Amino acid sequence: MDAIPASIFYIKPTTNKSMEYRFLGGSGLQVPVLSFGTATFGGSGDFFKAWGSQQVEEASRLVNLCMDAGLNFFDTADIYSQGLSEEILGKAIAGKRHDVLISTKGTFPFGSGPNNQGSSRFHLTRQVEGSLKRLGTNYIDVYHMHGFDGNTPVEETLRTLDDLVQSGKIRYIAASNYSGWHLMKSLSVSERYGWSKYIAHQVYYSLLHREYEWELMPLGLDQKVGAIIWSPLSAGMLGGKYRRNQPPPQDSRVAQGGSPIPQAVVNNEHLYNIMDVLDAVAQETEKSVAQVALNWLLQRPTVANIIVGARNEEQLKQNLGTVGWSLSPDQIRRLDQASDIPTSYPYWHQRQNTKLNPLPKFY
Repeated sequence: MDAIPASIFYIKPTTNKSMEYRFLGGSGLQVPVLSFGTATFGGSGDFFKAWGSQQVEEASRLVNLCMDAGLNFFDTADIYSQGLSEEILGKAIAGKRHDVLISTKGTFPFGSGPNNQGSSRFHLTRQVEGSLKRLGTNYIDVYHMHGFDGNTPVEETLRTLDDLVQSGKIRYIAASNYSGWHLMKSLSVSERYGWSKYIAHQVYYSLLHREYEWELMPLGLDQKVGAIIWSPLSAGMLGGKYRRNQPPPQDSRVAQGGSPIPQAVVNNEHLYNIMDVLDAVAQETEKSVAQVALNWLLQRPTVANIIVGARNEEQLKQNLGTVGWSLSPDQIRRLDQASDIPTSYPYWHQRQNTKLNPLPKFY
């Protein structure tokens, strides 16, 4: 049986050069399947310095490499190096604004004072204005709530975002790191009042951690919310440097304290078992293990886009090699088997009767 296309609720994608484009959720916006994450721009503070510290000249070269490959979607956030990432990205795309798509985010702490975080009208309005100034643009293509704010009424957040869409400062809105009920409540409120809806959900999803499949993926399928994947290589742990019976690399983001993934949720033996199969599939396909891990994600339902980063041009070129080919159904099944983990309640209970609770169609 042939594999089901990853973006099963999307219209047939178009292509540009070697890049594939998919519709983002239920919207009419087409995005490349890869976007470039710019958290490596700036390097302000210990956490982001561990990611990278690229300045305008190097950032401009990376942006040009992306665009030459048909990748025109760039992801950032206000908190990345406290605005410096946005500033550098804005300078790197100067003169190219109408050829690129920009995604940025608000919600997390920025600056000082009691209203320096959250998804209130006060904070979001100020953050959007700041992002526009730092990016050197008058509109943001996709604006994310970086996390859920449990203190601010959902109605206040969504009305504010709808006002920003109506004003032309934002084109589309999206969520990030929401639980299932956070996202479904938000979609319901938007529908009730006729406000702009979240078209995408930026989530952590990889071979190492597949919890996204338990509830958020079925929700995305049902509600036509596209997935944008952050840290698809699990902070580099699926990049090929982490091996059984070998010390972890000391120059990695994890070792330098820059990993967004808590080490408490990483099972090393599970990681090594995945790496064994990644090695075998990489040899079969004549691709790198990182390219195989990324390509696996491109075959998953709801996935519209994967955010890739790079500390240098060679890493970026390697990541761009993820597209233009596909794993076979057998290779995908083997990777699925190696990366499978027990589910938590109520998911293990629901999976006892998949006729009542069908799983997403992976094959």
